[in-house]
Amino acid sequence: MSANAQRLRSGGPTLSTRLVMAGAFVGALLVLTMSMVFKWPAAGGSGASNDAAANLAAAFEAPPGSCLTWKPDGSDMKPVDCEQPHLFEVTGDVDISGEYNASAPSPAEEAWRTIAKQKCATGATTYLGGKLDPFGKYSVGALKPSDEQWRDGDRKLRCGLQRAAPSGKALVATTKSAKNQDQSDVYEPGTCLALVDKNVGDPVPCDSDKAHAYEIVGVIDLSQTFKDAYPSEEQQQTAMLDQCPKVAGEYTGNLDLKSKGLLLTWDTRKQESWEAGSHRAVCKVGAPLADNSGLAPITNSIKGAGAAVQSSAPAGSSASTPPTGG
Repeated sequence: MSANAQRLRSGGPTLSTRLVMAGAFVGALLVLTMSMVFKWPAAGGSGASNDAAANLAAAFEAPPGSCLTWKPDGSDMKPVDCEQPHLFEVTGDVDISGEYNASAPSPAEEAWRTIAKQKCATGATTYLGGKLDPFGKYSVGALKPSDEQWRDGDRKLRCGLQRAAPSGKALVATTKSAKNQDQSDVYEPGTCLALVDKNVGDPVPCDSDKAHAYEIVGVIDLSQTFKDAYPSEEQQQTAMLDQCPKVAGEYTGNLDLKSKGLLLTWDTRKQESWEAGSHRAVCKVGAPLADNSGLAPITNSIKGAGAAVQSSAPAGSSASTPPTGG
């Protein structure tokens, strides 16, 4: 099988284009293009429980190193142990009162994104010991004051790290502190990524009728092969070509992927990622469209015998899609 046939690579944005502002609304999550703009939910109001108010107060004052989570609708923000699933890790706060005095109106959403990029990125890198992978799983986020807090004079922006889903429209829960993580942008075996307009979307269940673009079949730690210096793209390709078929065979029960119109592919790591400590890369299975215009829909899982898996790509296809970043 050719290297091109192996690699259905899909693009990976850099940190500068992935910077996400996060926050919580009461009852709603506001999504703007590729960024999420979160405000602190109101602490009071009819029906608000004492526990919820106490959790919110604790989240509001959470020091660097604290981890926060909230419900999908943006409510019930609270601090949790970083060993538990969480959506946001606090890296610090910045005071913008010098630029916005007590009578200044709250910035527009686009201005908030610019402020977060300017004020939070450096602190997040420092928080991680000077190593923030620009192509990794973490993006820089910020929690901005609510309208009520702004009117009361709060000018602090709470900066943090979070993992955005491929669409940029949702956050993915992580466990453990980002300080102790390999920042490689990988998903665990058994994860499927949705197909959206021929491109890669967010994680979805594999065993369902919902079409997906890729199924992750394994994760390779390249540092076990390359222990000294950064391996070239060619060296990484050779290593992944050697290791991915083995893990794919174990995962699928030695399913004949080509007979299903499927192809094995993988990611590699850029030098900036490697130097930040990101050494892991995924092996994944997808299906290219015959005209190379994108990815074909796949339904069901290839795990085990993969008997139920279906793809609209022609069996035996060897087409490939444009390379992905890594």
